[in-house]
Amino acid sequence: MFNFWGSKDQQQGQSRPQEASSQSPWYSPSLVGSPSSSRPQTSGQIGANVSPGEAAGIIAFLKDKSVDELRKLLSDKDAYQQFLLSLDQVKIQNSIKDELRRETLQLARENLEKEPQIMELRNQCRIIRTTELAAAQEKLNELERQKEEILKFYSPGSLLHKLQEAMNQVDEESEALQEKFLEKEIDTVAFVQKYKKLRTTYHRRSLIHLAAKTSNI
Repeated sequence: MFNFWGSKDQQQGQSRPQEASSQSPWYSPSLVGSPSSSRPQTSGQIGANVSPGEAAGIIAFLKDKSVDELRKLLSDKDAYQQFLLSLDQVKIQNSIKDELRRETLQLARENLEKEPQIMELRNQCRIIRTTELAAAQEKLNELERQKEEILKFYSPGSLLHKLQEAMNQVDEESEALQEKFLEKEIDTVAFVQKYKKLRTTYHRRSLIHLAAKTSNI
């Protein structure tokens, strides 16, 4: 497994695969002879994809250990776990994990502290929706109704109808004035002035009405 072992020790390790297997039932037998074999997954274990620099650091750390110590790492789960936790890479990861846990707990505490404020804001929003919003909606509906009435009042059809009524009114006034003149209730000078004014107004409105109808068509 380790190229830096002495050839004699390496031969001893390869000549007794059954012994190593019996000593570490939770390892695959190929772990003894294959550098690429995976170690057992533990809570603090480094991922399989380590950088060459990290791998070199781990190998350098193992270099000073004796054969018995290396065998113990392969056969003793607690020893392996202790060795793993002593690595700088694992220490850094555990430190980051602890820091993230502390920050998460702090955020959770802050959220819990803000819960009464959040509930109060929700209640205020509910009150606004049921009171102020309802009143504003009612006012908006009233304004919409007024707008529709104004648009209807000033629509082309409505304006034409009102202009026609104004023409009819002037025509009736001119006829009534004419009857007064025939019955001698008004002198000629006053009749001519008023009748001329009424007929001028009638014909002006009539021309406007005709132009509006033509334009509308």
